[in-house]
Amino acid sequence: MKNLRTTINNWFDKLDGQWRAMPVEKQHRYTLLLFSVYALLSIIVLLKVCYDVAQPDNTLTIEHIENPINRQNKSSVSPQDSINTILKRKMYERQ
Repeated sequence: MKNLRTTINNWFDKLDGQWRAMPVEKQHRYTLLLFSVYALLSIIVLLKVCYDVAQPDNTLTIEHIENPINRQNKSSVSPQDSINTILKRKMYERQ
């Protein structure tokens, strides 16, 4: 793990050295390009969200959350040693 951390730190140091060796105008151009790409992606996402909201067939259905255990196919044979069966017997006993 320490070797991996050292390798990553060396790689970042090399990239930082390359960035600092680059002329300031080129750094400015790269920064402007990356910001432009970020702004363009943000605008595209906002337009997509606005388009989806403006669609007339948008319906939100609210349903209860179903327990995935209850959805499983239950076998017709009940378990013989189930605690549920024991509790039901006690609940329906005569007193």
